[in-house]
Parts: sequence; structure tokens; C-alpha cells
Amino acid sequence: MRQSFIQKNPSILIFLACLALFTLLVTVASEGFGLGFISTSFVKTLGKTLCLCLVAVAMDLIWGYTGILSLGHFAFFGLGGYMIGMWLMYERTRLIVVEALAQSDIPPTPEEVVSGIGSQIFGVVGSSDSPLIWSFAHSLPLQLALVVLVPGLLALIFGWLAFRSRVTGVYLSILTQAMTLALALYLFQNDSGLRGNNGLSGLQNLPGVSAGQDQVSLWFFWASALALGLGYLLAAWITSGKFGSIIRGIRDNESRVRFLGYSVEVYKLAVFTITAMIAGIAGALYYPQAGIINPAEVAPIASIYLAVWVAIGGRGRLYGAVIGAGFVSLVSTWFTGGQAPDIPLGFYTIKWVDWWLILLGLSFVAVTLFAPKGIGGLFDLLKKERAK
Repeated sequence: MRQSFIQKNPSILIFLACLALFTLLVTVASEGFGLGFISTSFVKTLGKTLCLCLVAVAMDLIWGYTGILSLGHFAFFGLGGYMIGMWLMYERTRLIVVEALAQSDIPPTPEEVVSGIGSQIFGVVGSSDSPLIWSFAHSLPLQLALVVLVPGLLALIFGWLAFRSRVTGVYLSILTQAMTLALALYLFQNDSGLRGNNGLSGLQNLPGVSAGQDQVSLWFFWASALALGLGYLLAAWITSGKFGSIIRGIRDNESRVRFLGYSVEVYKLAVFTITAMIAGIAGALYYPQAGIINPAEVAPIASIYLAVWVAIGGRGRLYGAVIGAGFVSLVSTWFTGGQAPDIPLGFYTIKWVDWWLILLGLSFVAVTLFAPKGIGGLFDLLKKERAK
């Protein structure tokens, strides 16, 4: 008897149930709901963590299942943030400019409004004209489409050039890192059209929405939870069928899969592009909760952190990627937010703000050496114990 997709993957229902329960508990305990057990700032932290879990699922799909160690997926994450950030900043500025010009005796012309918007947004980089890349910033539907299309198109072009040349292994990782570095350096320039090092700010303010941040934070938290659930379902569906068997075959023995007649490059390109789009969606939900995005967010080190999260959680397991990203994100917030107490040693005081990255690096080395299956590997041990 043929089994359904869910019957083949019972862990999906468990994950979705846990995600739904978590979302419900946070909602009920939040300030926006009324109880106030969880502050608005922590709701935003949890929402951002869910977005990081989503991009970690994308990373696990390309690395854990396909065997491509991409050190550039946070670039796609950042691009998604920039695309939605353009609309948020443009529309918020437009409302401010229109309100200010409405006080004048003569009604403003559309050209004056556009000029005022340009001066407000780009005056910080010495310009008053909106660059060409802001042509669609006035339209939310178009910018939402660009959230997916821009990362997807960049991944499609880069992947086609790399995979058709059969670049693999560490060389491909270096290429993806070079792509990320090139993008970050471009964004740092004032003439990039995205305000250079200043980035886009004030993204937490939804234009035309009078609700407070306690309500807005909940909306984004719900959207992040929904996106993670759908992204997890998509990734599970991709990895469960014939397509999933082929990409795992590419990971384990690429030459044999090619010998069997499959177009390895097409499968690689498909996964690379799909995961870039998922990363773009995650970034588009993350940065409105963070409130700001700048080129430093796209730096290569961020993509390296992403690989570390997946390795700690356990690559090759979708739930492992979620566990790794969620665990590291929340622990990082605790250590770097001043909540972890300093440890005085007499001759030296350990301040976790300074030592967190070293601790994270040591954790990655320890997981690689002693627990290559990551935190997710603990579930394998539990299964073995139950089977005895």
C-alpha cells in the first residue's frame, strides 16, 4: 500500500505541532496579547530567531542534503531584507514628505513630492535623486516579488556559471564567499543606491499603521512562524521523493549519479536557486523586526556563522538545522546582551560579550570532532535506546 507524504515523514507533524504550540504560548504570554509575561523586545528576538531557523533550513538543504558548502547564502538573506526595506523606507518617507508639504499654501506637485523623498532618503550620502534601482520602491507587490526574484536571479546566474564549469568542493565554497564579499563591498559604496554604510533604517515602523510595536512585533512573529512552517514543509517534500534521493546521491558520489545519466548540474542549480529564494524570504521578515539593515549584515562572516549553526544542530537533518540556529541565536542573545554574569578570576574578569565568539568557535570544533551529527544526533541515540 502506497504511503502518503506525511506517513513517510511523521516527524513533520511533530515539528509543525511544536511550532504551533510555541507560537500560541508566545502569543498568549506577550505584551501585545495583554498578559505581558514576554516583553515586546523579546518577541522580536524570537521572531528573528524563527527567521534564522528558516535560512538554516535552506542552508541544510544545499549543504546537508546536496553537499554544497555555500558560504554565500546570507548574501541572499540580506538581499531579501534590502528589497522589503526599500519599500518600508520609501513609503514611510513619502507619508512624512506629503504631510510636511501639505502645510504649504500651494499644493505640492508630484515632482516636488518625489524630490522631497529623494532628499530625505539620500541626503545622507550627498544626493537628492532616487537611483534607478528604487524605481519599484513605491509598490509593495513589486517589492515583495523582488524579495524572491533578486536572490533567485543572482543564485541562478552564479550557479549556472559555477556548476557548468564543474567547480566543486572547497573551490566552490571560496567562489560563493567571493560573491558575498563582492556584494558587501558594493553595498558599502555610497553610489550603490542603497545608502552605503548607512544602510536602511526605521524598518520597524510600518507605513500607515497606527498599531504599536507590541502588536506589530506579534504580526511579524506570526509571519515568521508561518514562513518557517511552510519552508520546512517545502524542504521536507524536496528531500523525501526521487529528487531528494538524487541530491543525496550527488552529495555522496557525484560521479556515479552523473554516470547513471542524471544532469547533476541541473539538480544543483535547482537546489541552489530554491534555497536562495527561501533565504530571501527569511531576510525580508527578519530585518523589519531588527529595524535596520546595512552592508555589514551581508559580510562573509555571517554566512560562515550560518554554516556553524547547521553543523552544531546536525546537518542532513532539517530539524537539526532549526535546533542549531535557534539554540545558537538565543544563547548568543543571552551572552552578548549582558545577561550572562561576568566571571571574576582575580587577575582577569571573563566578560562574555568579548568571549562569546571564541566560545562559539570552540563549540564548532568540539561538535566536529566529538559529535559530527550535532545536537540532532541525540535523537538517533534516543531511537536506539527505545529500540533495545
